[in-house]
Amino acid sequence: MAQDGWLAERFESHRARLRAVAYRMLGSVTEAEDAVQQAWLRLDRSDADAIMDLRAWLTTVVGRICLDMLRARKAHRVEYVGAWLPEPLVMEPAADGPEEQAAMADSVGLALLVVLDTLAPAERLAFVLHDMFDLPFGEIARIVGRSPNAARLLASRARRRVRGAAPVPDADLARQQEVAGAFLAASCDGDFDALVALLDPDVVLRADYGAIRPGSPVVVRGAAVVAGQALAFSRLARFAQPALVNGAAGVIVAPRGRLFAVMGFTIRRGKIAEIDILADPARLRRLDFAVSGG
Repeated sequence: MAQDGWLAERFESHRARLRAVAYRMLGSVTEAEDAVQQAWLRLDRSDADAIMDLRAWLTTVVGRICLDMLRARKAHRVEYVGAWLPEPLVMEPAADGPEEQAAMADSVGLALLVVLDTLAPAERLAFVLHDMFDLPFGEIARIVGRSPNAARLLASRARRRVRGAAPVPDADLARQQEVAGAFLAASCDGDFDALVALLDPDVVLRADYGAIRPGSPVVVRGAAVVAGQALAFSRLARFAQPALVNGAAGVIVAPRGRLFAVMGFTIRRGKIAEIDILADPARLRRLDFAVSGG
């Protein structure tokens, strides 16, 4: 029993990092937790005394689990209706307790996660583990079953895809929230010109409705088109509550206290460059976030 407690304590000291790795790999809070739990089960069944570097061992195990999950996901995604978006990390704007700080450490921008999801599973693993977590290419090679040089090429190819495709948001969170608030106010007021002024000319709006609205436009581009979409849903804007979505400005839409959608904003140079909306009821139910009933 004492040995079990010692092993569990060592594992818990690595949990936050493992969860961060898995979330960047999978773009899903619930799947990331599943991957971390599987890693614990494998550790519990292993000869822990023979593991020289537990951190590296656990990172490798989580990487393999995530790679298998990404490969299995491809078959399911073929049948998915609409645009698939990552499962966001949502928090109260002023949240700063230990659990919220841990969630913030896991957070990575939705725009980057969307780009990562376009990569092949092996490319994503090589990029995440090397560029974000400094795992050597020799370790990555063993996970993907290729040579270290091939693993290096995978990461390089992924890096080229990511560079320039994911806009880097403004660092000033207060300013982000101000712009997001102005966007909601203009939506409520039906002010088309104000909406256009807040949007980057090449703004992209992505919406994931799951299977509830087949045939609906799920990716729209351009300030005028996105502003028109915002006006079409202006009646819901009054139910919006500020939130942090993956560490950036966002809102939750919760009519009568029931979560209807999560919106994340990517704001660059003071303009909204991307809007990501998760409105798939099945996936929203998995989010661990309480809403008020106002």
